[in-house]
Amino acid sequence: MLISFVMIGIIGAVLYVGISRVVLEDSIQSSNMAISKSGTLVEMYIDRLKVLTTLLARNPQTIQTLSSPTKAGEKDELQFINNVLLSDPYIKSVVVIGKDGYVLSNEKELNMRRSSKMMDEPWYVAAINSTNPVLTSARMQKFSMDKDNWVISMSQEIKDADNRNLGVVLLDIEYKGIEDYLNDLELGSKGFAFIINSKGNIVYHKDPAYFTDPAKQEQLRKISLTKEGFDNSQNLLVYKTELKNSDWSLVGVSSLDGLQQIRYQLLQSFAVVGLGLLLLIMVVSPFIAKSITRPIHQLEQAMQKVKTGTLEVSVSETGVAEVQGLAQHFNTMVSEIRRLMQEIETKEKALHTYELSVLHSQINPHFLYNTLDAIVWMAEFNESERVISMTKALAKFFQLSLSGGSELTTVENEMNHVSQYLYIQKERYGEKLHYQIHFDPLLSTEVIPKIILQPLVENAIYHGIREKEGSGFLEITCGKTDGGDIMFVVKDDGVGFEPDSHSQALAPEQPSSLPKLGGVGINNVDDRLKLYYGKEYGVAIQSQLGEGTTVRVVIPSKIRK
Repeated sequence: MLISFVMIGIIGAVLYVGISRVVLEDSIQSSNMAISKSGTLVEMYIDRLKVLTTLLARNPQTIQTLSSPTKAGEKDELQFINNVLLSDPYIKSVVVIGKDGYVLSNEKELNMRRSSKMMDEPWYVAAINSTNPVLTSARMQKFSMDKDNWVISMSQEIKDADNRNLGVVLLDIEYKGIEDYLNDLELGSKGFAFIINSKGNIVYHKDPAYFTDPAKQEQLRKISLTKEGFDNSQNLLVYKTELKNSDWSLVGVSSLDGLQQIRYQLLQSFAVVGLGLLLLIMVVSPFIAKSITRPIHQLEQAMQKVKTGTLEVSVSETGVAEVQGLAQHFNTMVSEIRRLMQEIETKEKALHTYELSVLHSQINPHFLYNTLDAIVWMAEFNESERVISMTKALAKFFQLSLSGGSELTTVENEMNHVSQYLYIQKERYGEKLHYQIHFDPLLSTEVIPKIILQPLVENAIYHGIREKEGSGFLEITCGKTDGGDIMFVVKDDGVGFEPDSHSQALAPEQPSSLPKLGGVGINNVDDRLKLYYGKEYGVAIQSQLGEGTTVRVVIPSKIRK
């Protein structure tokens, strides 16, 4: 009972800490993503405002109006300003101020007035000292009939074609224009978000009192300078993101209310589950002793059966951990013994099957019939030299195929064997077939299984080159890999095929999945090589529809004993 109580307490504590950490990290990530998303939306809105400001500042009508002594084109400029206002409902006012004090705006009482005070405003001075649109912090709008509205301004200098100052264009954007992008932030009951610029001026806060109260402004400045992250003592998360193309920073402060609620629910759940487990242990404890001895007795009986030669046996993996481990290892051992015996039986059957397959492949009736038919056709046309050459090639082909009844041959004989085969096929197909054979002379005496290339070449001719329009080229090479193994490559430029629908390049750990496409078949070649050398060797195919096929055969330089 003591051990159970301690274990339940430890497990509960670990789960509580682990789940709390996961929930905390998820809450932090969600809050950070929400703040970043809102920051991105504000950035996009600022960029749109900059585009509108630039359009106004560079509008030929604006430049013409400010350049003209009589302010010609003022009516058209007002129409353009109204169009800008229609493009964004949050733009409160648009003011164009000439360097001579001329004012043109949608605010009717400002039109045609002259005001030297405007040119002393910070936004005016900042605009003529910057090449890009300038953003200000939140301020009371001075040029609106509604003096109680807080706005954010964007200004840009207006220049003529000679880069001379003509004035400044000013956009006043309602405070709500920024606020709408931040209202949906879920930051908890005590959470809030605000925007502050690089000079420490407050640009946005849901409570406008922060724009006039110096103490509250100082509080926000301190928060903006604190380190990002979660403050466990205050249960607050601070996250900051810089808004691109401006000197603004969006700061989010989240109270993570959901975390405390989840922690409380976890404590309740663990308490209930812990009490339930303790009651369950009290009930089942009398059965524990039997559960320890019963599996050991079953294991002993199973061992006696294996001793007498019965392998179809297994024991249940129950009981204490040590007994479960013994039962698991015992079952694994018995399963491995069965697998090894089945593998030995399979290999013996496969060896017999492959011996019959090789003997059968040595005399391919279709190939022999077609070749003899071609010889008869040549004889009828009195092409005695071609008859002699083809007959010699056929005789040499079968001589190399038989190779004295041995399953093994040399690299040189294997290349000669496929050379005779290609010579015969060349006589049949004429200009339809072109080929080239090359192998490293240093590998001539290496001993390999026989008839591994002819099925691959036959497959390349019948399923690649023969189906292609025009002539085809077949290349057979033999050399050494970087690891010292022998590699045969059969490459054709035939029609190719889609690997997914016919075959895949063989991975060492995968079973053979190659198509049986003529002769002994590529599958037989691959299985025979794997039987000789292991699963890491065999046949690999690469093909592309319309491009051709490349078949690689990799075997070790010496046969394993």
